[in-house]
Amino acid sequence: MIKHIVLWTLANTPNTSKEQNAKDTKDKLEALKESIPEIIDIEVGINVIGEGSTADMCLYSVFQDEAALKRYQAHPDHQKVLPFISSVTSNRHVIDYTI
Repeated sequence: MIKHIVLWTLANTPNTSKEQNAKDTKDKLEALKESIPEIIDIEVGINVIGEGSTADMCLYSVFQDEAALKRYQAHPDHQKVLPFISSVTSNRHVIDYTI
């Protein structure tokens, strides 16, 4: 099994609050469970502690193996959400590990 964890710092965008961008990102990512069979588990967390933290959001997801993770990353539905996420985030950290 592979765990795929991503941490994001949200960017300031001109017309939308960070809170709304976080909610929209969460909704878009969690909806992928319905269309991408490789996802065993997916959870998106929004930081509730507030300013000063090193990350505003995190993605926790689980895949059978590295090949399944790569299929998820290449899946057209995943590719569709990437431009939005890139437009509302300023920093990203990723770790993938075997359990």
